[in-house]
Amino acid sequence: MMPKMKTHRGAAKRFNLTKKGKIKRAKAFKSHLLSHKSQKRKRRLRKPAFVSKADYKRILQLIPYK
Repeated sequence: MMPKMKTHRGAAKRFNLTKKGKIKRAKAFKSHLLSHKSQKRKRRLRKPAFVSKADYKRILQLIPYK
C-alpha cells in the first residue's frame, strides 16, 4: 500500500481549488510600497487570479487533497 501524500503547507495557504477545478491565487505586488501605486492599480490587485496552464499540474501535486 502506498503511503498518503503530504500536502505542501505553504502551497495550501496560497492556493484554493474552485468548483470547476481551476486554481485560484492572489496577485503579487500588494504587500508593501503601496503609497506610490494608484488606487486603481491597488483595487485591481485585490481581485483573484488563476494559476496559468504551465504551472497547473505542478501546483496540483502540492495540494493533492484540496
